[in-house]
Amino acid sequence: MFDFIKKYKLPYMAYNFLKKEELEHNLPLYKKYGLHKKYYSPISSEDFKSIESPQNLYDKLDSKTEMPKQPQFEHFDADTQKALLAWSDNGYAILRSFFSGEEIDQFNAEVDKLIDSKEANWRYQNKIMFAIHKSQVLKSAGEHEKLIDILSFLLHKKVGLFQSINFLTGSQQRTHSDTIHMTTFPYGNLIAVWVALEDISADSGPLHYYPGTHKLPYVLNADYGNVGNSIKLGDKLYNHYEDKIEDVVKESGVEKQIFLAKKGDILIWHANLLHGGEPQTNPEITRKSMVFHYYAEDSICFHEITQRPTLKKKV
Repeated sequence: MFDFIKKYKLPYMAYNFLKKEELEHNLPLYKKYGLHKKYYSPISSEDFKSIESPQNLYDKLDSKTEMPKQPQFEHFDADTQKALLAWSDNGYAILRSFFSGEEIDQFNAEVDKLIDSKEANWRYQNKIMFAIHKSQVLKSAGEHEKLIDILSFLLHKKVGLFQSINFLTGSQQRTHSDTIHMTTFPYGNLIAVWVALEDISADSGPLHYYPGTHKLPYVLNADYGNVGNSIKLGDKLYNHYEDKIEDVVKESGVEKQIFLAKKGDILIWHANLLHGGEPQTNPEITRKSMVFHYYAEDSICFHEITQRPTLKKKV
């Protein structure tokens, strides 16, 4: 019965009606783009079909030539500069030993504390969601001053921490773009950071990604027949989206890369970079990691599949 109800928009609207404080962030932007919507209204990419999406600076221009022109670039150390310069080409940046071993130990201790106290908000049995709402230490990690400076520099606009996900084992998730889950308009105004909380081995289910795929067209509801209508959501299952992405990857011819990170390394990726988790071939080992997602300011935020505006709690 519950699954049947979830196919319709009205229950989501009724729930959203009670969440005004967490949904008002979209209202000024609805007005900006001429959308006649309430804070609780459904929203999807279909609402923007006739509106051109402005591109971010390094989606529009080459980061190798444009970044050195920006005054802030000089404030980054040489290793960071080198890692960021290929952003336009690759859609990701790897920063080695961004967090110290002591910091990582502190993060792991915080996660253990949330589990032991039963405060961990588990989803799908292997994800701890929004630990930043429970731990000041983890929140501070996501709001690390240098990290925020880098992310804001990459998007060329201010960013705000939205979400955290902690993993004890690999996600083993099929290849996807974060845009299908945390959609923005203009497109590309989400950015993510993956943190290695231990050394990652090939048999622990490491992260994989496809360099340059952020430049491919965004795959949204219409691209896999999941638009729905004014009353009902699309009827496709999530695996239909994953199948579509698999086809996109094959057609692109891009070679998959595996991130065998060391403790403290981070991977920053573009909203549309295709990535996922490798199979865990050794069930006896962990793959402790932490992911942060950030929205850029002045972006309409929503979940494309359920057509729900994003609930933003104050972090």
